[in-house]
Amino acid sequence: MAKVTTGKKACAVNPLKMSQPIGGSFAFLGLRGAMPLLHGSQGCTSFGLTLFVRHFKEAVPMQTTAMSEVATVLGGYENVEQAILNIHKRQKPEIIGICSTGVTETKGDDVDGYIRLIREKHPELATYPLVYVSTPDFKDAFQDGWDKTVAKMVEVLVDKPTSTRRDPARVNVLPGCHLTPGDIEELRTIFEDFGLEPSFLPDIGGSLDGHIPDEFTPTTIGGIGLEEIATMGSAAWTIAIGAQMKRAAEAMQAKTGVPYRLFERLCGLLPNDEFMTFLSEISGRPVPAKYRRQRGQLADAMLDAHFHIGGRKLAIGAEPDLLFDVSSMLHDMGAHVAVAVTTTQSPVLERMRCEEVLIGDLEDLETLAKARGCNLMMTHSHGRQAASRLKIPFYRIGFPMFDRLGAGHLLTVGYRGTRDLIFALANLIIADREDNHQPTPDTWLEPWAESRQESSDSAVVAPLH
Repeated sequence: MAKVTTGKKACAVNPLKMSQPIGGSFAFLGLRGAMPLLHGSQGCTSFGLTLFVRHFKEAVPMQTTAMSEVATVLGGYENVEQAILNIHKRQKPEIIGICSTGVTETKGDDVDGYIRLIREKHPELATYPLVYVSTPDFKDAFQDGWDKTVAKMVEVLVDKPTSTRRDPARVNVLPGCHLTPGDIEELRTIFEDFGLEPSFLPDIGGSLDGHIPDEFTPTTIGGIGLEEIATMGSAAWTIAIGAQMKRAAEAMQAKTGVPYRLFERLCGLLPNDEFMTFLSEISGRPVPAKYRRQRGQLADAMLDAHFHIGGRKLAIGAEPDLLFDVSSMLHDMGAHVAVAVTTTQSPVLERMRCEEVLIGDLEDLETLAKARGCNLMMTHSHGRQAASRLKIPFYRIGFPMFDRLGAGHLLTVGYRGTRDLIFALANLIIADREDNHQPTPDTWLEPWAESRQESSDSAVVAPLH
């Protein structure tokens, strides 16, 4: 059981965490035809937009209420009204998702009140989908913004069912922000192979998977539509992935009566065994043969790679659910999580397989990794300089990942995703050994092989009589 501590520094040095408004707007990007709107200064939106574009290498829609110093002091009603009217008229999104920022939260803008006034003043917006989430960036982190936003989507956009009949084939899936579009697509395939019809909320697998549309659109491309969200109350089950999604799953159950099952992990052998077993139970179908074979491949990959991963001292910095998922899998592989740094509180942190979890920044990650002799670092792209200074292998996980291609397609869930992650880490370690001329099983055998060859060459063979 890990001890969770919070850093006491006056400021963050090389920050690990991303802010709540970015996490909230990320969730809105998983809705079809959506336009995320940050209620704050232009800089707040520009910073988040830059992170998304660099990570996904795609055009990402996002707007701002462009609060000035004067508007911030006097109140932002006019800015919110003008932004909503302009977006509704010019870009015609199906929904506008509004996230607050630190500057407007400090002032105390009543955005829910603003929306009521705007609907009264402009009848064309009376039933138009406007979802507001309070996400001040001076507290909590990226994961919290996503969590709050998905819960608010459920409360506002999901209709109460008119009957008690449920579709046994339909399931609601509430994925955490630690899952990539590639993870979402893998999960979609798994559900469909069991004969189930999944509805992902949000569905970044449909909107941020890097496809090129036939025509340009100023809003999100793909994702889950509002009409599908409205009918989620008719599903037989809700499956929440990541501890952060418990609040949204409970909101779904309270509003629609749909029971839920929470899976805190989907990286590793045993978590996926539990997941496959549950899907088999609710679908009434046996586990498909392809997944039985993938399970065998994962077991073989764990056997092959544990020679390289086992005994490694890891330094990992990530959002709580990603940290818990990946570090637990690596602990099962025999690695030692020597340093664990995260961004915000979570109930899973105390169950980490390490002595301490620090809520801190990348400076803390680097300092502790050096002090504890870590020889592998895992975090997002902002940790690359720290790993370079420590001269240890560096594996990129989480958000943002801007110095490599294909961040949106990385896969860590399911048997296949776990297998690929294990191979990627093992190969990274092997390459580091080769670059630094460290001993490997092959080099250990070379002197023995040479001595055997010399003995063989010099041996005198007695003649046969």
